[in-house]
Amino acid sequence: MKVLIIEDESLSAQRLQKLIISYDPSITVIGIIASVRESVRYLQNPLNDQPDLIFLDIHLEDDLGFKIIEQQNLFIPIIFTTAFNEYMLRAFKTNSVDYLLKPIDPGELAGSLDKFRRLNEDKKTSGDLANLKALLSQQTAREAYKDRFMISAGPKLFSVKTSEIAYFLIEQKATFFKTYEGKHYAMDYSLDKLSVMLDPARFFRVNRSILVSLDAISSIHAISASKLKLELAPSLKEEVYVSIDRISEFKNWLGR
Repeated sequence: MKVLIIEDESLSAQRLQKLIISYDPSITVIGIIASVRESVRYLQNPLNDQPDLIFLDIHLEDDLGFKIIEQQNLFIPIIFTTAFNEYMLRAFKTNSVDYLLKPIDPGELAGSLDKFRRLNEDKKTSGDLANLKALLSQQTAREAYKDRFMISAGPKLFSVKTSEIAYFLIEQKATFFKTYEGKHYAMDYSLDKLSVMLDPARFFRVNRSILVSLDAISSIHAISASKLKLELAPSLKEEVYVSIDRISEFKNWLGR
């Protein structure tokens, strides 16, 4: 496997290189680059070794690392490495494998590389026919998911499209949902039932009391390696955290 490190702090880059080689001595670090400009120049040159995986710091000496992805229309898998947690959502909307906070924990790094290898193996072993079947299966499943809910408000009955709903939540043992316009309605379904009825590509149950739409997540804050706080739009009075046992699955869901 060929790896490129894009990092403007030399000590951090050297430490990361040592951790990668400690994980697997057969991995080749083909270069360490400190800026967006140099990275773009390197990746544009067909004579240079092209990496199978990039470790990308977000704050580089001349700009944000996202600029490399935008300028190159980059599709190489990326593991983001940063001291800042506010870019997590933006990172997972790119072709990212994982998002590691500095100082990088060797166990978390190993988990990220294991994840990359699993994804890479899945890609290699799945043929065109299998991919076609999977796409058809996903399409059929999506057609079966709930696309609207019938709601009663006083004497009135009306329907609300699922695409208009930001999140479902439990309040005082009852289930409600809130739309992107901020409207709040009660409903009869439990969150367990809703988890089956809704498209899992669009909705995720982050903890026991709330099930959120991807588009309702405005930002993510990594309080620690095992604690993620979500900012939702429209906002909630209570703070929203991803359950510890759901963090890994949540990250995978964001990166789909």
